[in-house]
Amino acid sequence: MDKPLKEPPPYAIASVDNALRIATMLQLEGPLTVSEVARRLGVANSTAHRLLAMLVYRDFAVRRPDRAYRVGPVLELAAHSQSTAARLRAAALPHLHALAELLEESANLTIRTGDTARFIASVESQRVLRVGSREGMVFPAHRTTGGLLLLAELPPDGLAALYSPDRHDQRPDVAPDLDALRADLARVRRNGFALNEGRSERGVVAVGVPVRAPDGAAVAGLSLSMPSARYEKERLPHLVGTLRKAANALERDLAR
Repeated sequence: MDKPLKEPPPYAIASVDNALRIATMLQLEGPLTVSEVARRLGVANSTAHRLLAMLVYRDFAVRRPDRAYRVGPVLELAAHSQSTAARLRAAALPHLHALAELLEESANLTIRTGDTARFIASVESQRVLRVGSREGMVFPAHRTTGGLLLLAELPPDGLAALYSPDRHDQRPDVAPDLDALRADLARVRRNGFALNEGRSERGVVAVGVPVRAPDGAAVAGLSLSMPSARYEKERLPHLVGTLRKAANALERDLAR
């Protein structure tokens, strides 16, 4: 594709975007200090402090006695949710941070809902040239690494039903070529991993492996995203092996 699946608005307001990112981080990750927020956003401490002060004013955040900030009343109910996605994300975050530090590329965790894939956790690489966070974003499942991994688990009739013409008559632009998709998913099943070279966005390569529940069902996709200029085919076995080790460790955590 020539452009990202989801583009920022033409007149993006950085302060609004940063405030929303902070609210998401507090909701999904727990308390954060001013310096931690500043580092994550790449802004000065003073800027992070002003953003947090506004979130406190609007009850999206609360400042604790230890000067860390947690979710406020507006977000508190969702923050304490014990949904499957929330537990999965909490278990995955340490492994994503370890992957991003070890391989110096951005790490992601994706789940599937119908024919869409949602990034529920993302840890950016610290390199200057990197793939940015996809956390919270939703894309057509067949165009993402994690989505391909999870679609590959479907039986033939399940895949056909998911992409039946009547489901996409109002969205023909996102309907996949089903024969081509079947071939792609067969390759994913055969290899045990998914390789996405520019499928979601030109200039981006992603590699991923499934994360399985104790019953063996794939519940998420664990992936690395990198600029295509830095991808080397010779490193693919190493990337896949490292991802599999991380997925196995995450699966052990989920089993406990």
